[in-house]
Amino acid sequence: MAPGGSAARPGSGGLIALSTASTYPESTATSFEMAARLGYDGVEIMVWTDPVSQDPQALRRLRDYHGIPILAVHAPCLLLTQRVWGTDPWAKLQRARSVAEALEAPTVVVHPPFRWQRDYAREFVAGIDRMAGETDVRFAVENMFPLRARGREVSAYAPDWSPVDDEYRHVTLDLSHTSVSRSDAMAMADRLGDRLAHIHMADGTGLAKDEHLVPGRGTQPCAALLERLAVNGFDGTVVVEINTRRAESRDQREADLAEALAFTRLNLAAPAGVPSAT
Repeated sequence: MAPGGSAARPGSGGLIALSTASTYPESTATSFEMAARLGYDGVEIMVWTDPVSQDPQALRRLRDYHGIPILAVHAPCLLLTQRVWGTDPWAKLQRARSVAEALEAPTVVVHPPFRWQRDYAREFVAGIDRMAGETDVRFAVENMFPLRARGREVSAYAPDWSPVDDEYRHVTLDLSHTSVSRSDAMAMADRLGDRLAHIHMADGTGLAKDEHLVPGRGTQPCAALLERLAVNGFDGTVVVEINTRRAESRDQREADLAEALAFTRLNLAAPAGVPSAT
């Protein structure tokens, strides 16, 4: 095990992971290195065009070398990754499940279908439920957002950009996406209740673009949500998913990742109004 490796157990509550998307355009391998050195409890793999992110054997070697668990696999369902692992969306999810099972990752993150994926969208809610019943891996459907322009809103997703009203067993709540959709993140978390299984921790300022700011730099209730999760005994994983593409150096990128981790750990560990154990 490399120095700084985490001994955290996958699946236990209160863990904070680093999304490999947070180090883009650096490699998946670099994400493991940074996560271990900065003290994250694990990583979430964004499956994208980096061949390492698609290769469970390579991911296992990185996991074992750095001593840091893989706590989630984000299926390749972005526009950028439409051809990663083929073009059949159900085959992608089956493969993501197989990778998660092989790497002992408790969660697969998936976006709702694009509206143009009509057959996939028509069967999505029932299909996700069926797949969830075949494995211990959680399929956590992520909240997205409508497109806004000239005072109009258009959803690019079906059955909806919001997973709240659909009968998914597990949901991922992304606070950069609640910013874009101008949703009340706290109310959304309350409505989800026990279905809230996974968090993408980021921030935003309400602009009509997906900002993924360091938590605390925008207007989303990042601290309040983390405190509520702690009080409620949240047993999922909180994943730092921020945008560091504009970092002028690796030092600056790591400083942002360290700040995001410190913010998340502080607020997840010390909820307001709850006495400390000391």
